[in-house]
Amino acid sequence: MIQKKICVLGASGVGKTSLIKQYVEGIFSEKYLTSIGVKIDKKQVQCESHTVQFMLWDIEGIDRYCGFQPKYLRGAAAIIIVVDHTRAQSLIEGIEIYNLAKDVANIPAILAINKTDLSTEWHWEEDELAELSSPFSHTFCTSAKTGDNVELLFSTLALQLLSEAEQ
Repeated sequence: MIQKKICVLGASGVGKTSLIKQYVEGIFSEKYLTSIGVKIDKKQVQCESHTVQFMLWDIEGIDRYCGFQPKYLRGAAAIIIVVDHTRAQSLIEGIEIYNLAKDVANIPAILAINKTDLSTEWHWEEDELAELSSPFSHTFCTSAKTGDNVELLFSTLALQLLSEAEQ
């Protein structure tokens, strides 16, 4: 079995905890509880002929006033930047968080545009969105509520990390 630490980052309220809960437990709760510090969940995924155990670090929302804790990224194999499909500002914040993270750790990053079950407020055209998401190895539109693309996000990440380990 291969273990991989994955840090899930994003601004407050984008659905990081809900995304992880949907992936690990297959459930969604309407209750909003602010994460404080870090919560670690584990989940095994069968990928090709390997078993990958993800250690998912659900890191508290990163906002301008609370700062970024680079120590959380130590030993991480990848990061997932989560943004809120209904809040355009969360994409800008997600890009800022990505830039802070890449200064600390040169690891793969995936962009998860969460809450796609809700109507959008974004004003970007497709080509602008493509440019903004270009630093990421993959971009997924997810819904922690319905489960859309959640499994796909993590299985794609597992395949990517296995591929990189074999090189």
